Amino acid sequence: MEPDSGISGLNPTEPLSHSLAVAKSNDLPKASNGAAHDQRGRYPYDVMRSPEQEQKIEGFRQVLERHRGERQLILLQDFPDPDALSSAWAYKLIAQRYDIQAEIAYAGTLSHQENIALVKLTALPLQRLTIQTAKTKDFSVYKGCVLIDNQGTTSQLLPSVLQSNIPITVVIDHHSMQDDLHAEFADIRSYTRATATILTQYIQAGMLKFDTSAPEHVKCATALMHGLRSDTNRLMQAQEEDFLAAAFLSRYYDAQLLNAVMQSSRSKQVMEVIERSLKNRTVHNNFSIAGVGYLRYDDRDAIPQAADFLVTEENVHTAVVYGIVHDEDEELEFVVGSLRTNKLTLDPDEFIKEAFGQDAQGRFFGGGRSQAGGFEIPMGFLSGFTENSEYAKTKWSVFDAQVKQKLLRLVNPEQHYPKGVN
Repeated sequence: MEPDSGISGLNPTEPLSHSLAVAKSNDLPKASNGAAHDQRGRYPYDVMRSPEQEQKIEGFRQVLERHRGERQLILLQDFPDPDALSSAWAYKLIAQRYDIQAEIAYAGTLSHQENIALVKLTALPLQRLTIQTAKTKDFSVYKGCVLIDNQGTTSQLLPSVLQSNIPITVVIDHHSMQDDLHAEFADIRSYTRATATILTQYIQAGMLKFDTSAPEHVKCATALMHGLRSDTNRLMQAQEEDFLAAAFLSRYYDAQLLNAVMQSSRSKQVMEVIERSLKNRTVHNNFSIAGVGYLRYDDRDAIPQAADFLVTEENVHTAVVYGIVHDEDEELEFVVGSLRTNKLTLDPDEFIKEAFGQDAQGRFFGGGRSQAGGFEIPMGFLSGFTENSEYAKTKWSVFDAQVKQKLLRLVNPEQHYPKGVN
């Protein structure tokens, strides 16, 4: 883990804002009296918004104003990451200014050590709502549903919400377009590296005034910084708008708190899955592919961590790790996988969608964003019966071979398509 203050290479006592402000000051247009004329707002490094972004900000303001005083449910993906967690918290704080009571919910579990630490150390307001609980929950108390860092395809709660006739009020996401949700307001930017960047831009536009004397604001800014860094690979894949968002957050976040979150140790279970991925990996055309067998539901976040590790191997630009995740509460099983890539010309979203396709309703089994992706395939009728070891071994060998075959058809098509098939 990194020993720094939260932004690599920075002195914690000298915020990023200072460096960027100095760098930008000489580039500003001059007024007639020779003084620098700031077109970005109060601070020289505040983002200059395009007309499209201004429209989005105004549209967001209007939709919040229309729903003033209501109660909303923010749905996260079943296994929320720092980007989703922090962005949902920022939305909740913005909504409070319009007397909107927004509650953040997810159906899965927090198993990644940094996610657990983030929620505990910041007291991030979050509730787990299982599928069983959702079946009996009265959703009529909510006047709208909000999707943050997802578009509903990765949330098991969305069907229950829609069946209760709760409209989708807001969608804010940075993944590729997944489905037409008919939301009242949508801000989906597949070119943006993190949803935390989008929410930070709303805050920069004045929709929420951060105050360093308010502990909740400091903790939210810290969470946003973590979410932004995590989805930009510690800012190494960040774009200008991400750096500008980080510069803004640097005035409010707690560097020591962020460092504590990032210093969280890997669990024994995660280390075992990484060990399995190393043992089982095969490398084809610079792709590292590894099946890790069966995992408990609570350990599924070990899969993306194993992919993060495998992609660091010499002569490997892309890693795919997958396994069968067993949900004992629901007696369901899924093939769950993660992709990580350093190859700029590989689009994880296109790759995963082409490899695994769609279900009977036309919904893709997976997707991605810049340099990362994931997939989840329900096993349906073949779920369960893992107490029989021989059957479990046979089932895994079949699914392992099928996933590998689908991947290798894209990785090495000449060797893995039958003769005469294009």
